[in-house]
Amino acid sequence: MGRGCRGRRVRGSEAVGRGRTRAAEHRVSQLEALRRFLDEKKQPILDAMASDMRKVELSEIIMVKNEVNYALNNLSSWMKDKGVDKNLVTQLDTAFIRKEPYGVVLIIGPWNYPLQLILVPLVGAIVAGKVKGEGRGSPHTSSPLQLQDCFAAVTGGPAEMTQLLENKFDYIFFTGSPQVGKIVMAAAAKHLTPLTLELGGKNPCYVADESDLQNVANRLVWGRCFNAGQTCVAPDYVLCSVETQEKLLLALRHAITQFFGPEPRESPDFARIISDKQFQRIRALLGSGRVAIGGQTDERDRYIAPTVLADVQPSDPAMQEEIFGPVLPIVTVPNVDEAIAFINRRERPLAVYVFASDSKVRGRDLGQVLAEDSHPGPGQAPCWNWSFTCSLLVQCDPQPTTLGPVSTGGRRCLAPHTLPRSGHHSWRDAAVWEGLQAS
Repeated sequence: MGRGCRGRRVRGSEAVGRGRTRAAEHRVSQLEALRRFLDEKKQPILDAMASDMRKVELSEIIMVKNEVNYALNNLSSWMKDKGVDKNLVTQLDTAFIRKEPYGVVLIIGPWNYPLQLILVPLVGAIVAGKVKGEGRGSPHTSSPLQLQDCFAAVTGGPAEMTQLLENKFDYIFFTGSPQVGKIVMAAAAKHLTPLTLELGGKNPCYVADESDLQNVANRLVWGRCFNAGQTCVAPDYVLCSVETQEKLLLALRHAITQFFGPEPRESPDFARIISDKQFQRIRALLGSGRVAIGGQTDERDRYIAPTVLADVQPSDPAMQEEIFGPVLPIVTVPNVDEAIAFINRRERPLAVYVFASDSKVRGRDLGQVLAEDSHPGPGQAPCWNWSFTCSLLVQCDPQPTTLGPVSTGGRRCLAPHTLPRSGHHSWRDAAVWEGLQAS
């Protein structure tokens, strides 16, 4: 194990051991410092994101600042003890729940949202305890991320992550692929370390025949092309009838032009693929079905145009893995029952999107069947996206939610937390009794 990484872990343990991170004043000051960091380093961050992926401010800085503000507004109420009902054994006691920090927290973030997916969990760790952060895969964006005081940042890839995981942490928060998630979980198990795994999945979108197809197309293009499709909750493929497919293609073409102009390559709002390796992987998927819209690529610029693949077969390469790019396959099904069966035969998705005007399809028939057949974990259910009422990607920042673990490689797996923000907080409940206490 590298001496530098071990030293950072020791300093973090000392800070927690001294109780330095427990005081409300300290937590507030660190949150305010993080907010100042985002303001003062805004331009270097934007420059770095432009170098990596041509990202827009909305996808990173704004979301982190919103999280900081939310934490500052709610910190005092989160820190209060919570009274609980007493049973026969505790009748003479004063029983309440007190939230205690786990201790030293390791945050491992991915490349697709290198600032947001490190700093949003960091906000929760500041609120609750201590963090050590590591970003992977976005060389430019990680440069301005210079933390101080009780925090340490380690940039790198698999080698650095492997070294970090040799240490014992009190909590681990990982965002990334199911494959790497298995490695993190195995390392945590050696120390019985609790963890949160924020994993990916192949998210279906069912479009009913009677839907407002232009409204559907606008939302699909927004969700699939935001950050060039490199978002874990983006719609990954569409299920619809043959008749709806042809009508939807016209609406999708109009939406792409409306959002990004006749030449999306020139649009300042259209991002690029993160690396040559990912570019080659996504481009290889364009042979699935037929290219109905887009399909243009530029390897030097890591550009892949907003692309729609029609008449895709379940056995095609685009249906075998999470696409994670601006490519949207359409698989035709004869009816809603076949759509339900298709989804339930595959790995559990991270999100399910439904567009329908018929309340039977939206509610009783499709919603309930999918909710029952997809077997969500405790307190967890797919995100239903009803046409005319919701927008895609809305469930990436739920409030308030408690999500439980799910035993699957392709579904988001979140350990339950005390605070009312899913996956963002790393403190635990400690039952406290005053009076007759157990020895």
